[in-house]
This record gives sequence, C-alpha cells and structure tokens, in this order.
Amino acid sequence: MSRAQAAGIRYVLMDIDDTITRRGKLLASSYAALWKLKEAGFRVIPVTGRPAGWCDCIAREWPVDAVIGENGALAFWEEDAPKSAVNPDAERLPALRAMYHPNAARNDHPVLARIRGRAFAETPGLRDAKDQFARLFDIALDFAEEEPVLPLSAAERVRAIAEEEGARAKVSSIHVNIWMGNYDKLTMTDLFLREYFGWKGDSTEIMFVGDSPNDEPMFTCFPLTCAVANIRRYEGFIKNFPAFAAEAEYGEGFAEIVRVLLKKSAGTARS
Repeated sequence: MSRAQAAGIRYVLMDIDDTITRRGKLLASSYAALWKLKEAGFRVIPVTGRPAGWCDCIAREWPVDAVIGENGALAFWEEDAPKSAVNPDAERLPALRAMYHPNAARNDHPVLARIRGRAFAETPGLRDAKDQFARLFDIALDFAEEEPVLPLSAAERVRAIAEEEGARAKVSSIHVNIWMGNYDKLTMTDLFLREYFGWKGDSTEIMFVGDSPNDEPMFTCFPLTCAVANIRRYEGFIKNFPAFAAEAEYGEGFAEIVRVLLKKSAGTARS
C-alpha cells in the first residue's frame, strides 16, 4: 500500500471472527488497534456475520462508530441523546440507534426452516450456532466454531442447499449464514455509509480487512482491501482475493495491518 493510498482512507471496516479474534477470543493487540484507529480519526466499523444481540454490545462497548451485523441485515450505532427537559444539567448518555436493510426478512421464514432440515439431514455433525438465539434475520449453522470441526466441503454443500431453495448464503470461517432477502455485507455498507455518514461513493476512502469467503463481496468492490494471513486456507473457495495481505494470522495480522496504515498515513488530517 502506498502512502498516497493510505492517506486517502477515511473508513476502516473489518470482519470479526478470525480477523480480529483467534480461537474465538478478541486479542489484546487487535482491540488496542481498534482504539488506535479511533484515536487517529478513522471511522471504525466492524462488518460481521454475528447476530443482533452481539452487535448491541459491540456498538455500546467497543471503540467503534457503528457495527454492521448479520451479513448486512442491520447496523447499530450510538448517538448522544438530546438534553433532558426534566434535568437539563445532567450528563447526556448515548442512545443506541438501528438501521435495518429494507430487504431483510425475519428468520422465522418457512424456507429457512426447510433449508435447516435438509442441511442437518445431508450434513452429519452440523448444528445450530450457539448464538442463534440472538439473531433476528438469518440462521447460522455451525461447522467449525465448536467440535466436531467439519471440512469446508461440508459448508459448501450447506451453502448449495440454501441456494437451491432460493435463499442467500455465505460461508464464514465458522458458520454458514443463510437468509432471505437480496442484500449482503457490501450492499448494507454502501447504504449505511451514504445515509448516516454522507459518504459519496469514493471507494478509495475505505479499507476493509477480512479473512474468509463471506468477505468476498467487499474484496471485489473496494481497491484497498486487506486480509490476515489465514485467508490462504480458502484458496479454491474464493475467486476474488484482496489487494493486500498481512504476514501474521488472525488478530495479530489485523494489528499488523493497522500499524502499516497508521505509519503510512501519519500526518494526514481527517474530518
């Protein structure tokens, strides 16, 4: 990445699982990197397949400007509440706001139930993700978050079943996420950035960091996409790889990418 490219970046977006985490844990180095980005004036936005319940927590407690969740079904962020008429001198507390993609359908759709039944019947060892109770719009089927870890070929078979039944599906490093509605990480990113931040569509202002096949829409659209080194396990499953890759894996790779960005963009004023 050149200094000129780094200087033009305003928004840093990233996947969560196996991009800033390792074996399910958020690393100190990658969490510190989020703070460094925020303090340097970047807009920091995780873009994840994780559920609405997690996104509520992330938007409230992480050093981020917003979070896009359930593979593009929703975005959560905080805003300062207006002054209270009852107690105008009180400290204003942030209020959680939400945007839902107009094409998102609730996950009680009968087609999703049929897909789940077929997937379990045809893929021994597959199970519901443990965070399913916190989801609003998709179903997440676990093939690699917990034991038994199934091969990627099993996840690809589940994805194919979903598409045969008329649903959308993406394979992450741990889950197959399945939903009804024409949207993904990319379409919600575009919609949310334009509506909330007034982004004008300049793709060179965005850096995205990911690790797996469900990040491919982002890799395809933006020129300054990056990956942590563990993306190499998906050769043969991803057609469009990112422009840059870290030498390190998982959250350490994310921290490496942030160090490079901060060094090469040093001195740049960001509004």
